Amino acid sequence: MDMLFQWLLLTAAVAAGWFIGRYFRSDQGTVRDISDETSVRERLQFLFTNYSDQAVENFVQSLAVNKDTVGLHLSIGAHFRHKGETDRAILIHQNLLARPELPGHFSPQVTFELARDYLAAGLLDRAEALFHQLMDDRDYGERAARQLIELYQQEREWGKAAQVARTLMKGTLDPQLARQLAYITCELANESLQKDDRWGAQKQAREALAIDPDCVRASFILSNLQARQGNYREAASICLKVFEQNPEFGPEAIDRFMKLERAHGDVGRNVKKLRKLYELHQGASLLLALAEAVEQSSGRQAAIDLLRRELEARPSVRGLLRLVELSGYERGLATGEGRLVSRIGQLILTNRPVYRCVNCGFSGQQLHWLCPSCKEWETVRPIQGVEAE
Repeated sequence: MDMLFQWLLLTAAVAAGWFIGRYFRSDQGTVRDISDETSVRERLQFLFTNYSDQAVENFVQSLAVNKDTVGLHLSIGAHFRHKGETDRAILIHQNLLARPELPGHFSPQVTFELARDYLAAGLLDRAEALFHQLMDDRDYGERAARQLIELYQQEREWGKAAQVARTLMKGTLDPQLARQLAYITCELANESLQKDDRWGAQKQAREALAIDPDCVRASFILSNLQARQGNYREAASICLKVFEQNPEFGPEAIDRFMKLERAHGDVGRNVKKLRKLYELHQGASLLLALAEAVEQSSGRQAAIDLLRRELEARPSVRGLLRLVELSGYERGLATGEGRLVSRIGQLILTNRPVYRCVNCGFSGQQLHWLCPSCKEWETVRPIQGVEAE
């Protein structure tokens, strides 16, 4: 039975080789261009569809290595990696590097693919070593550096991630890389805060803002530091600057602002400030903050009138619940229909996602500065809509 199985595998491998060879050569016997990605994809799809993975692997082991077949080796290795069969991908790429006939200029590309295999397999030390080996390569240095940053983020080695990102920043003006470095620096600031190193955290947060002036998290860190030092008005002022950096994080900023004002300030004194903000950035959180300030300064009826007027133009469940609550206090409607509306509204809001990644769609009830799904920074934001903002 073993002999028969091996014979079948060999037959499949030979058949696959015949098919690939047939398409690699034209009627005149000349070699086709390996860069013809469409035709290569079609050939590989035929191979993967019609033959077992073991037959494909046997075929690769027997396939010659030259400038015209390296792309095929790499594509098959990537196929196995994407299927999660990283051990097979590693063997293919290791085999390529071990073959003396491999053209020298392909060595960095094969090394890069092998490092990606190690990364996918969780062999982080091996992946790290190979990416470092490629850092000075003209063609693969930048890609290797970006992979290293991702690796260090995964391991939460923020110091190493920052070091590689700063090196990479010297040769590029990529705004996405700048944001990534700014948020990595915020992680370092957060570590300093956990050690109660306030001076270090402040320095790192300001460094993050110097790298990316729109870094929202750096502003929140500075606001927290000011509050710890008793500078509550300065802390509140920094929160409101978030609207200039990224208005989508306005709900987070206004919640922090109102907590500071309730505990250490005077909510009623902020009516003009909040009204101006609301004119520029309509949202449920801002409306509720404005209604609270109006109630403090001008009374409950003025807040009710404000909510009713604004909800007719921009409905929101949160605004409606607050209107019902205020009306109940004012007009004795805290029973019957008022309680029913409040209960239904609370059920609508309970357990619903509050944040969603604008890049991949990941959603949840917690704000993640680094999306757990797509691993992008500052893409998880408060959800907009009638049931949210």
